Amino acid sequence: MTDSSALDPEDLKIVTLARAARARNGVPEGAAVRDSMGRTYVAGTVDLPSLRLSALQTAVAMAVASGAESLEAAAVVTSAESVGEVDLSAVRDLGGPGTPVHVAAPDGRVRVTVSAG
Repeated sequence: MTDSSALDPEDLKIVTLARAARARNGVPEGAAVRDSMGRTYVAGTVDLPSLRLSALQTAVAMAVASGAESLEAAAVVTSAESVGEVDLSAVRDLGGPGTPVHVAAPDGRVRVTVSAG
């Protein structure tokens, strides 16, 4: 378990944004990413008959669509204990293997921080 109080304030911010997206939209997951310019992109799970994306995939897609060239960090709020390889791959594709991914419980407590690599 990662001590949330030990996180950088900017990382705490993306955890908070991810938590708010999950709660506001009533979706299973909320996610937020921060690009190399410090801009944040926030998303929830997309579950349509023709399109299914995790919150983290959606946040990365939003960053790419907005012109982000790299990621500094990512956060996902989920009831799951971890994130899947597909989510880590999306972060890795834009941010590289060392990009930290903070995985938080619905209450915002960070369970673990993993690298996208």
